[in-house]
Amino acid sequence: MQVPRAQDGAGLLSAVETLSQRAQPRLNVLSGGRIDYRRPEGDPGLFGPDSMAWRVHANAVALAVGGVAAVILELAEPRVRTGVWEHSTFRTDPLARMQRTGEATLITTYGPTKAAEARVAMVTRMHERVGGTTPEGQAYQALEPELMTWVHVTASWGFLTAYERHVAPLSAADKDRYFAEGGRLGRLFGAPEPPDSVAGVEAWFDRMRPKLVAHPIVDEFLGIVSTTSPLGLVGRALQPLVVEAAIDLVPADIRAKLGLKTRPLRLALARRVLGLMAKAAERAPSQVVRDAYARLGRPL
Repeated sequence: MQVPRAQDGAGLLSAVETLSQRAQPRLNVLSGGRIDYRRPEGDPGLFGPDSMAWRVHANAVALAVGGVAAVILELAEPRVRTGVWEHSTFRTDPLARMQRTGEATLITTYGPTKAAEARVAMVTRMHERVGGTTPEGQAYQALEPELMTWVHVTASWGFLTAYERHVAPLSAADKDRYFAEGGRLGRLFGAPEPPDSVAGVEAWFDRMRPKLVAHPIVDEFLGIVSTTSPLGLVGRALQPLVVEAAIDLVPADIRAKLGLKTRPLRLALARRVLGLMAKAAERAPSQVVRDAYARLGRPL
């Protein structure tokens, strides 16, 4: 099938509608790594099948859009931006970097306990080596509690907000429960007191707003992710829409502060296309999700 470009809105929408209507259109967007998600039987991992994380993170659209929005917010913080840009492979091998981040999300959400804890330990060891001084002269270390909490907050907020925007509405209680349940993982990653409610997350946004600044690296990041996807031609056609939706997800005042603008026609197309893909993902969870439920002997 020839894949239309994002600019060809009608053609792309038609192609996605066709794909979404096929029987069991599995959206295996992210690799779950070399983990056996079916063993050991009965192990709930860090969350378990009744958690909000298992519900929200099962949707590839929520992870894709929310993940890009989270990185926008992280790169707006000078210390995080310097650490990411100077100590990772995002510029030289963005696809591998995106795949590793997605893999870590799936392992820590759906993996058995030992596998999830091992991935946290591996990421922490990498962060221990990250530190230095920003171009503005501010010293930083990746494992600083404020920075680890901000990264945890933006990722959680991004996934949940993208889910509610593109997949399904959530009650206030469910949103609070999502953040409360995520606290264990946040603490494992080095956030000493992660917020456990929507109000707590909003307080963290208020705390960090004065520290967020526009920078060319944010635009460079968006340029990279607009043309990079683990899904090949299909992904490269869809990725500009993912980026458009991610920019729209960022709170309006922060978006203005960073000089980011959405394009109404592309945003309308993004909402339609991503909505169709989100519904397809809800009907046909990935192999990782199915294997995790099987490990617990639970039906999907």
